[in-house]
Amino acid sequence: MRRQDKELTNIEEIEGIIRKAVHCRIGLVDNDEPYIVPVNFGYQRGALYFHSFSQGRKIELLRKNNRTCFEIDTDVEPVEADDLPMALSCGAVHTTMRYRSVIGTGKAHILESDAEKAHGLKLIVRQCGDYTRHYTDADLDFPKSALDRILVVRVDIERLTGKKSRL
Repeated sequence: MRRQDKELTNIEEIEGIIRKAVHCRIGLVDNDEPYIVPVNFGYQRGALYFHSFSQGRKIELLRKNNRTCFEIDTDVEPVEADDLPMALSCGAVHTTMRYRSVIGTGKAHILESDAEKAHGLKLIVRQCGDYTRHYTDADLDFPKSALDRILVVRVDIERLTGKKSRL
């Protein structure tokens, strides 16, 4: 990372960003062109999970090439920054962005077993935080008919980096 003063190396701090987020962006490759799609996700150390219908561009691309990257950000907002040489000048006001972010790479795998799918879906539901605070482990029961209709993808994380600015 070029700006080491912004780099996060503590896995607990990186995971704090991940836990706070409710969506991420998945980067895929379509021949020689990048393709990015936002998804709801779940996380446990070493793996990121997302769900999808069984057809569509995202799944088609993953079946061709399971290499992927993802980006997660939180606490994003513009701030005045008269002291920064790289700040964007908007008339008399200079602004930059405040944020915390995580970028990861890994290999995606479409899960086959109902148990693996249910595990991934539980993590995804929990990631939504306040929206699902009334759920408990016992409440999260996915009918077989639902598991048969949905794909759950696990990205085995190979690299994970974090960055913060103006926080």
